[in-house]
Amino acid sequence: MKNEINLRIEALRAAMSAAGIDAVIIPQTDPHQSEYLADHWQVRRWLSGFTGSAGSLVVTADKTLLWTDSRYFIQAADQLDGTGIALMKDGLPETPSITAYLCSNLPSGATVGVDGMLLSAAEVERITPEYAKHGIKIDTSFDIIDNIWHDRPPLPKEPIFIHGMEYAGQDAADKLAGILDEARGHGADATFISALDEIAWALNIRSRDVKYNPVVTAYLFVGDRGGVLFTDPDKADRDIVDYLLSQGVMTCNYADIKSFIANLPADMKVLIEPASTSATLAALLGDRVVKGKSPVALAKACRNEAQIRGIREAMVRDGIALTHAMMAVEKALAEGRRITEMDVDALLLKHRSAQPLFFDESFGTIAGYGPHGAIVHYEADEASNAEIRPEGLLLIDSGAQYLDGTTDITRTIACGTPTDAERHDFTLVMKGHIALARMVFPEGTRGTQLDAVARQYLWREGLAYLHGTGHGVGHFLNVHEGPQGIRLNDVPTPLMPGMVTSNEPGLYREGIHGIRCENLMLTVPAMTTEFGRFLRFETITLFPFDLSLFETEIMNPDEIAWVNDYHATVRETLSPGLDAEARAWLAEKTRPLPL
Repeated sequence: MKNEINLRIEALRAAMSAAGIDAVIIPQTDPHQSEYLADHWQVRRWLSGFTGSAGSLVVTADKTLLWTDSRYFIQAADQLDGTGIALMKDGLPETPSITAYLCSNLPSGATVGVDGMLLSAAEVERITPEYAKHGIKIDTSFDIIDNIWHDRPPLPKEPIFIHGMEYAGQDAADKLAGILDEARGHGADATFISALDEIAWALNIRSRDVKYNPVVTAYLFVGDRGGVLFTDPDKADRDIVDYLLSQGVMTCNYADIKSFIANLPADMKVLIEPASTSATLAALLGDRVVKGKSPVALAKACRNEAQIRGIREAMVRDGIALTHAMMAVEKALAEGRRITEMDVDALLLKHRSAQPLFFDESFGTIAGYGPHGAIVHYEADEASNAEIRPEGLLLIDSGAQYLDGTTDITRTIACGTPTDAERHDFTLVMKGHIALARMVFPEGTRGTQLDAVARQYLWREGLAYLHGTGHGVGHFLNVHEGPQGIRLNDVPTPLMPGMVTSNEPGLYREGIHGIRCENLMLTVPAMTTEFGRFLRFETITLFPFDLSLFETEIMNPDEIAWVNDYHATVRETLSPGLDAEARAWLAEKTRPLPL
């Protein structure tokens, strides 16, 4: 495989030389700026062999480098070993940005090639002046992958299906009317939407085009004459076409998007979100462009009553499935039977898929035993699959797609009697988790303003984690969705009622263990006083934390009470759906911590 990677890079270099390109940037994205990609768009993975969901490859005449963030430092170092590709640890003070690196290493007059369909309009607008200062040109027409990737997978053709009103809570026609009103508020006549999750939400449609994310490969144009959905015609049968027409949406071929945009009336103003629209398509719109925030993102993030009811019900089923799966893991360990990381993954899928309304996993399960737990986005394969023994820690991060909601949960489990060091690390993480879960905050507060709440106990001991504390979660959509987030870097969108956001502080000791404790939280009203409206978080995930890992000596009474109250809720909510053996197991796992 390593030799194949070298041959692919050399083929790319030959194409660069023929086109007069001095460096090329290959981002991990698609024309919709997605995080998770259909196989057709896994260009960076094919060229580098690195399988992480974030990172960009840079190829010059004599160097190949890959930038990725802290979630993938360990994984990338392993997968890039022997390829000659240098790992650039993005986010560290000593690591230059891609732009800074190329500006320092390319001569004036050089050309950097990118596929303008894969780089957003916002990114091209941001970097072009920086390169220009050094006399370097950006060429957004460099798209030669088809010429060197001879067995490239085709675009996905999975059928579209309707996400029913009982789950969506609002019909597509109403959503489109609201989207158009929002666009008009920006001074536009229409809007063009590229983000796949936004299109799926707006039209109440889903598909299996992207593993784990039930989205449809498409573009959506919304104007005063209705909407136009651009997708592969083989994906939409007569019933889907008729459904879309009933909502005021006609269908066109996915491949026709460029000609459609180029031929819009010259005086039409079209709202786009520059961060989710490709540079090529934005350029085709030209002077028609009105730049602004997506007219979909915020409405999609704030769940309606039907969606809130759905995610609560999905959490109950998920908690029941997790109970059965973890009972099986625990029993195997107790009986001395061999069980591996991949077995844990299979057990979770087995019990989740037995639940009503199950559709898929929401991401690849992370079951990291011992040192593997310190690899933030670890996913076991045949080569790495570790046997779990009755000692050390097991980190399990998993989730499911149900028709009525998306789940995402992380638990850290002691496989034997935990050490004092393991208990101390775990409790520091949990103290931050509890502090964030208990927050009450004024309306308008951003997640960035709350992030340090979850990190404070680690920081006090000189410990830290580099990933975000919380991400938005879609409704039977992507497990990672904005526009809100809880992280150190600024996220301008405030937390609002109806948003579902993760709470997942962690601690990772390379070569030893990883700890992460994650629940999903619903933002709900707290109170209104003379000082304004206040909000709080309601934890909606339902599964116990490992009681054996709590170091209660460093916890205060309020923290212990939170754990006990949460576990009482888990026990009371899940028990009616469990048999006697499972109820007894859950009762033991949710017994009160001593105050």
